[in-house]
Order: sequence, then structure tokens, then C-alpha cells
Amino acid sequence: MAVVLRLARAGAKKRPYYHVVAADSRMPRDGRFIENIGMYDPNESPAKFAVNEDRWAHWTKMGAQPSETVGNLYKKAKKAPAAKA
Repeated sequence: MAVVLRLARAGAKKRPYYHVVAADSRMPRDGRFIENIGMYDPNESPAKFAVNEDRWAHWTKMGAQPSETVGNLYKKAKKAPAAKA
């Protein structure tokens, strides 16, 4: 079973919201997944991307490959300075 870290669409019509999930690569985009590890909201300004770092490390260590989009979002989030509380 090839596991991939990818986006699963949720939200209303014309108001997308995405979950970052670990899923079997054979499953459909919004189909069954193994675990929800984060979220991506492109409607906010700037777009909000959050992922559970422990679970991301776990899945990548187990051989899961991020999709191109999720990989780019993750790299961009890691480069951005952390928001101050």
C-alpha cells in the first residue's frame, strides 16, 4: 500500500477548505483516508496552512510521499517566520 500525504477538499461551494490527510494512493481525493494530520484554508489572507509536525514526521518516516501541492505548501510554511502570539 502506497501512502500519500495530500489534500482532501471540504467546505461549501466556492469556499474551499482542505484537510491534509494520509491516504492510500488508490483512494479518491475525498474518499477514505488513514489519518487527518492538518488543514489548509486558502480563503484567509494570507492563506493558512497548519500541520501536526509529529504526525508529518511519522508518516514521512514510514515512507509516505507528499503530493506536489502539499510539499510546496509545507516548504513555504517552514520558510515563513513563526507568528508571534
